[in-house]
Amino acid sequence: MSARLIDGRAAAEALRGRLAITADFFRATTGRPAGLATVLVGEDPASAVYVRSKIKATEEAGMHGLHHPLPAETSEAELLALVEQLNRDDAVDGILVQLPLPAQIDAARVIDAISPEKDVDGFHVVNAGRLAVGAEALVPCTPLGCLHLLKSEIGDLSGANAVVIGRSNIVGKPMASLLLGESCTVTIAHSRTRDLPEVCRRADILVAAVGRAEMVRGDWVKPGATVIDVGINRVPGATGKTRLVGDVAFAEAREVAGAITPVPGGVGPMTIAMLLRNTLVAAHRRAGLKAPEDL
Repeated sequence: MSARLIDGRAAAEALRGRLAITADFFRATTGRPAGLATVLVGEDPASAVYVRSKIKATEEAGMHGLHHPLPAETSEAELLALVEQLNRDDAVDGILVQLPLPAQIDAARVIDAISPEKDVDGFHVVNAGRLAVGAEALVPCTPLGCLHLLKSEIGDLSGANAVVIGRSNIVGKPMASLLLGESCTVTIAHSRTRDLPEVCRRADILVAAVGRAEMVRGDWVKPGATVIDVGINRVPGATGKTRLVGDVAFAEAREVAGAITPVPGGVGPMTIAMLLRNTLVAAHRRAGLKAPEDL
């Protein structure tokens, strides 16, 4: 029997509906819209498409998008000066500097320059530390979206054995922290994990965020497990065009798992929805207001 599909598009659409209501309330209460500033250095096509989608989603949710396109030759000092300007701007509640950055700019230095209160990507070391100790934090959007899908599918996660494949600061580590916060028993696996398939077979919840196309095979999945596939990989298609696949061999895993996210249409839509959510949460905190619990 095939696993249930976890519909990230539908979940994101429902969340964005709630966000639009909250954004209207915030504007009515404070007299201004919540504001998200996006910064794109250079003209990388994929980054440009992604930033445009973020700007469009921001406006559709009733928030104000402030876009700052910069030439590829922008210096690190110039970018840091813009970040500092945005830190001081009261109309800006969230700052997103699109990665990757050109080689002449140290991305870590730029991330550290963003005010933690406006760090809607959740990458600043202060927010990473707050998340690690269970304190209030702005959380990276992709793992937060994964958690939303898991709780919508399973409900109470307490006591579940969870395996996260991948140890990046953007997905793997924060995902593990979020699952620990839900009282899961968490294993972080990676390229040097011994007998990785066997580790995965013990997982009630399996989150694949390793960046290798279809690495996780169907026989790695525990029968009935919930599988969250974070991977987005382009591979050659049958017609010569590329196609998107995840880190999980979907057709194989679907025959074993209890529920699984597709690629595309699973985790991806939740990432932008959570960016909007983080912006609204940051706006509420900066205004001394409490954000609704259902965001």
